[in-house]
Parts: sequence; C-alpha cells; structure tokens
Amino acid sequence: MLAVEPDPDMRAAFSAALDAERAEVRDRVTLRVGSADSLAPVTGGEMYDAVLLLGVLMYLPASGPVIAELAAHVAPGGLLALAARTTTSAVWRPAARQDWRAALAAFGEHDLARAEGRDIRYENEIGAPARADSLDALTDTAAACGLELENWYGVRIAVDAEELDPPPPSDPRELAALLDVEERLGATDPYRQLGQLARLILRRTTTAAADRA
Repeated sequence: MLAVEPDPDMRAAFSAALDAERAEVRDRVTLRVGSADSLAPVTGGEMYDAVLLLGVLMYLPASGPVIAELAAHVAPGGLLALAARTTTSAVWRPAARQDWRAALAAFGEHDLARAEGRDIRYENEIGAPARADSLDALTDTAAACGLELENWYGVRIAVDAEELDPPPPSDPRELAALLDVEERLGATDPYRQLGQLARLILRRTTTAAADRA
C-alpha cells in the first residue's frame, strides 16, 4: 500500500502509528511525500486497484483537477473511493444542530454560490476554510475521467448532532444497534442525503490512455 502525504506533521503521526503495528503490517505500507493533485512524480505513473481520498477533498481548492489526477492512477476495473462534503450537508448540518443563525448563513452562502457559479465555502470546527461539492458535479467529473458511480453512502447521519463527537455507547448491544442504524440510513434515500459526508465508490470503466485521447 502506498500512502501519500504533503504535511510533515501528518507524516510523523502516520509513521508513529505505523511503527506501533506488527511487522507484517509495516512491511506492506510505504509512505511518500506528495500531494493529491500531483501524483505522477510520486507514483512514477503506476496504477492501482484501489485509490482512496477520504475527508480531504473539501480542503483542496477545486475537485476537478484532483479527481482527474486520481483517476489517472486507477487501474482498469479498479475503484476510486472519495469522501466529500456535499452542498446538502453544508446547509443541513447547522440546522440539525439547531444553530439557526448559522443555518441561515449557510442558506445565504448556498444561494450566493449558486448565483456566482462556484462551490459553497464554509469554515469547519477548527477554523479551517473548506468547500462543499455538488454530488452531481462530482459524479459528472468522475464520468468524464472514465469512472462510473457504483454506489454512494451517507456518513454520520444520526450521530452528528454536536460539534464534538459523542462518546460511543458502552453497552456492546447499543453500539451494535447504532452501527446498524447508521449503515441503514447511510445506504437508503432520502436519509443518506443528510450525511455529514458522502462516500462515493467509483469504478474505472475505460483505460486512462483512452480518457486522455
């Protein structure tokens, strides 16, 4: 497995966590310096059966160039998994938390972004600037790169009512029930639309060379 990370502090944390794993795990993982929008220098053009970018896309300037770069490294028949903030989530989340002023501000940003033809912008819990993507725009961009949407899931629907994650239930049966409910909600319309994130599973249906032709 190849992991790519541009930030030195994150690489240090990754390496520390990896060092705590068994040797058979450590031997399967390679960590390299690089970024999602410029993978060729890191990979040497190698293609992979599975490429993951989870919870990162919203912090990058735009999704299109990143998806195109990732798609170029997905082998025929392989998968690209993305986790992205959606426009629905950007508006619904403050309303679900009953932060009415923030919800109205989110609606205002939603309308302004639509009028200006751009992505919704917001600030996350730690003050970092971020974006929200249209689910349709993501799938259209992926399709143009030879990636077909196989399925998508909502993430954190019933357990995202507070700024800080609530502790998991201590009762194993309650925890199992919570996970079952989240799984059902995340896979079923209309509930999955309200997830904090959308997890997209995209499969390559053409070769990268054909996409560039």
